[in-house]
Amino acid sequence: MRIRSVVAGLPSRIVTNADILAMIAEYSSAGFDGDLDDTLRKIDTYLRYAGSDERRWLDDGERPIDLLRTATKTALDQAEVRADAVDLLIYTGVGRGFIEPGGAYHSAAALGLDGAHCFDIVDACMSWTRAVQVTQALMRTGQYRTAVIVNAEFSLRMGGLVFPHLFTLSNQRALESIFPAYTLGEGASATVLSNDENGPWEFRFASRPDLAPLCNVTLPGFEGFCDPSEKLAANGVGYFSSFGGEMHEVGAADALDVFRSLNVDPNKVSTLVTHASSKRHWQLMAERVGLGDVIHHVYHKTGNLVSASVPTAMASAIESGALRRGDRAVGWVGSAGMSFGAFSFVF
Repeated sequence: MRIRSVVAGLPSRIVTNADILAMIAEYSSAGFDGDLDDTLRKIDTYLRYAGSDERRWLDDGERPIDLLRTATKTALDQAEVRADAVDLLIYTGVGRGFIEPGGAYHSAAALGLDGAHCFDIVDACMSWTRAVQVTQALMRTGQYRTAVIVNAEFSLRMGGLVFPHLFTLSNQRALESIFPAYTLGEGASATVLSNDENGPWEFRFASRPDLAPLCNVTLPGFEGFCDPSEKLAANGVGYFSSFGGEMHEVGAADALDVFRSLNVDPNKVSTLVTHASSKRHWQLMAERVGLGDVIHHVYHKTGNLVSASVPTAMASAIESGALRRGDRAVGWVGSAGMSFGAFSFVF
């Protein structure tokens, strides 16, 4: 299986750390219990420590489907693939407008992929990586020749999974489960894959379901579908809750283990792309496995793009010339679930 092209579609509004602090100050000033100025200084320190600088959000008049449509058209053009040649479309990730049917169907209709088989894969920030693994398995059956994997991670609109609810702090203790929301960006991506004899991709995964309560977006009635935990719906039902500091701390060992199970020589890797949850964290992790010099970061420019993080980093690496045809690339992801994944392929 070969990546023919990968393109990111980012919205135009640039939101800086200073903008984030100003919004928190605006929405929290009326009911905050404690020293809000001290809390804002802490948030600023945490953001800079993680390597955050800016992120992209939708501007007035921009729509997720339009950014996804442009990214997919560009990806198909770059791959020299006609829309009627696409026989599989997978929609991945957290951001979506529909629970039923899958987002793939509405995307296919908007993209003109009328002949594609459609379904969704939902696995938090691991979604794109899982979709690529599933695509390779399906292509090995001989049923599919050309696939497109898309996502549209847009959750920061007024009344969305984050804003403005999580910008309205009640006290400093709330940061434990809210801070990761301030690192989120928005974006779409489109990846075109073909069933070529280019050598199989190698995937390694590990799951830690005991850590599932650490990062969630719950639905009404979620209590009947899980065992109880005080961390679930920590910020309210329907809103993003993430204990990001704990996730990075307890997940580091599992992430390292899954990477080390990957059969790859670090000296032959041209580019490492990772989930964009923290520039500092992933830089330190890359250095521990001998890939600190080849990691390609986008976090400081885009924020955390959820399932679009890895394809966006890949698109950026290709555009910059860091990743060229014939190069060995490695991906590395830690995700809610918790799950950990590493993969290797020749671009």
